[in-house]
Order: sequence, then C-alpha cells, then structure tokens
Amino acid sequence: MSFIVDMEKDDLLIRLGLRIRELRKVKNITQEQLAHAIGKDQQSIQRLEAGKINPSFFYLQEIAKGLGVSIHQIMENF
Repeated sequence: MSFIVDMEKDDLLIRLGLRIRELRKVKNITQEQLAHAIGKDQQSIQRLEAGKINPSFFYLQEIAKGLGVSIHQIMENF
C-alpha cells in the first residue's frame, strides 16, 4: 500500500514540475531567470521541474510570483 501511495506522490510531483515548466516556457523565461527572480539557484528550479522535490506552499508562492501567475493557475487540471 505504501508503495502505491509513493508512486502516486511521485506522479503528482512530476505533473507539478511539468506544469511549472510549461508556464515558464509560455512566459519565455529560462530556469536561470526564474531562479534569479525568486532568489533561488537554477539547480533548485531544475529539480522542481523534474519532480525531484516536494515544494512547500511558500516555495510555490515564490514560483507563482516569479512566473506572474497565481498558485491556482499552477494547480489547474490536477
């Protein structure tokens, strides 16, 4: 059961990362530019977009602000 839950979490994190990447590309912003805008390093954005980290609510707020979108827009279609 735990394995299935972990797979679902991994899938959600990958989907979240892909959504953030999609929004970033629509805005024509590089990972480095987004990172600089929110005071993070490019590797942090890379890990987020790859679904390797589970971002906090505050990190998502920073990402949304850096992209000029709402958290709701990031979470659409989940």
